[in-house]
Amino acid sequence: MQVAPSRFRKTILGLLGCILAAGSLPAPAAADPLLDETVGFTGTVLFLQTKVPGLVIGAVRNGEMSIHGFGERMDGGEEPDGDTVMRIGSITKAFTGQVLATLAADGTVSLTQRLGSLAPDLGTGKDPNTAKIRLIDIATQSAGLPREVPHKPGPAGDPFAPITRKAFAGWLAENDLLYPPGTGILYSNFAFDLLAIGLSEAAKTPYPELLAKHITGPLGMKDTVFEVSDEQRKRLMEGHGFDGEALRDVPTGDVIVGSGGLYSTPKDLLRWMQWHLDRFGEKDAEIRMLDHAAYLVRDNLNPVSGMDESGHMDAMSLGWVVMMPEGDRPLILQKAGGLQGTFSYIAFAPTRGVAAFVAINKFDFGAAMLMAEVVNEMITSLAPR
Repeated sequence: MQVAPSRFRKTILGLLGCILAAGSLPAPAAADPLLDETVGFTGTVLFLQTKVPGLVIGAVRNGEMSIHGFGERMDGGEEPDGDTVMRIGSITKAFTGQVLATLAADGTVSLTQRLGSLAPDLGTGKDPNTAKIRLIDIATQSAGLPREVPHKPGPAGDPFAPITRKAFAGWLAENDLLYPPGTGILYSNFAFDLLAIGLSEAAKTPYPELLAKHITGPLGMKDTVFEVSDEQRKRLMEGHGFDGEALRDVPTGDVIVGSGGLYSTPKDLLRWMQWHLDRFGEKDAEIRMLDHAAYLVRDNLNPVSGMDESGHMDAMSLGWVVMMPEGDRPLILQKAGGLQGTFSYIAFAPTRGVAAFVAINKFDFGAAMLMAEVVNEMITSLAPR
């Protein structure tokens, strides 16, 4: 495993025609020099293009890891690295999808089970179609639910406090779905929080414990949590708003755990990617198969909205956006996230054994779209043909 600090090699400087501050110690020889060179160069170019305060990028191929950090994880602080803790926003949804796959594999739930059978207060509403919402509809963003449940702003120190199960039930009781379940795709945070509630009810276990039991615990992802410790907070990446001002970290709370509440590190996320890339491994094979399958293809769906910012969605898996092969680009499953001034993106090519992750600590939509494009291209360049 190669985890390198930011370093601006003479060859890169020559190519870019830039003068950057020196001083980073050279990294030890990489176990996979091509992987390390590709990740480092890609990160350097992306950092210079986006002009964000801090950026960290990493990839895994053939069991080898390379992680490079650039800029500052906090104002006046050190570079981000593989152990930097950050909000990963909606990448959390891919974890929720994997929990669904796990519980479906062991028979606790079925993909076509209706949410109302697990959470009766969330299974009825003004619209008769509310009773027809299935777990698979939620996980493929096709349940007919809005992006958010409208709510009053919470206090500055706890902005997610108004997002409650009671508020969810209240919205369903008073509103029609935006379209019948399974007939369209609309990006929804609301939906994945409902999914986490349903899975928690099915397993009779609080959702954070369920995630730890089935994913983060077995994979040794000690820094992937909903609430950071004092020690983890010392490694936290500070986010910045659209105006460049630093944003304070805020608690996740009890409800947005399905849609966007996780913290993680590049090392943890690439370790998770290694699990996803174990294509022919016998352990957890059923879970991977369920998790990666394309359940809803982009054909005769109306509407399709909010799904293409990080690459054209061809189909939906369990929380993953599926991009079919095109040209040299392999099949890619991907997910983007954004919360509290941090944008992140993770993607993997399950048939090629390559995965990558990138995060920036400033809200900048142009930079976020560019980093997804660049990572998809990097995966293509690293994928064997």
